[in-house]
Amino acid sequence: MSDVGNRLDHFPTPAAMRKVIDNPADDLKVFITSRESRCDECKQDLGRHAWIRLEGAGRAVCLACADLAHLVFLPSGDAALTRRARKHARLSAVVLKWSQARKRYERQGLLVEEDALDRAEQECAADAATREARRASAAQRRAELDQEYVVRFAARVRELYPSCPKGRETKIAEHACRKYSGRVGRSGAAKALDENAIRLAVVAHIRHRETPYDDLLVGGRERGEARTEVSDRVATVLREWTR
Repeated sequence: MSDVGNRLDHFPTPAAMRKVIDNPADDLKVFITSRESRCDECKQDLGRHAWIRLEGAGRAVCLACADLAHLVFLPSGDAALTRRARKHARLSAVVLKWSQARKRYERQGLLVEEDALDRAEQECAADAATREARRASAAQRRAELDQEYVVRFAARVRELYPSCPKGRETKIAEHACRKYSGRVGRSGAAKALDENAIRLAVVAHIRHRETPYDDLLVGGRERGEARTEVSDRVATVLREWTR
């Protein structure tokens, strides 16, 4: 692997970063940056504390470009909930952040599919001791959303794609507009309800919900190859929803 430190100066310790990245036994990793950062793919400035994924040759990409933006964040702290969510998730990623005090990257939680988290929360709800943890997790996810913005974003999705299934516009808006960095809904263009930004959010939703894209990733396909394989299906669904 090339020297990550030369490419990503927003990480404080290149040696520590290489050690974390080079461990093949671990899951996919998402890093919370400590300095100003930029996506090497879409070229969007992500600001401080951006959530990014590192790809080949030390390229830093935002969650949207890494095709991880459809996942939801499960904070560390509830081992049973995390274990169950990971068990049900086909795709997940560990979230890491640099600790200046301890001089190491520390786990902040897990990004998992929303359906997997819902199933895990339902299982934990059967245990009286974990009910409070379920409520806290749900409250944190609600806090990530600017409800007024989500309503406007969803209305714009419905306007541009009038034939999308009922309720999908809200799902798309909620995923796109979560407050942590890396989702298309947090960009300036999306906040202005720009048509192209809305389209990117809809395409991402279709890719994950209407095609076998995630299964291809889990099966080891490269991101670009998997996108190409499902591109015709994405285009077809997009045309159907536009009518």
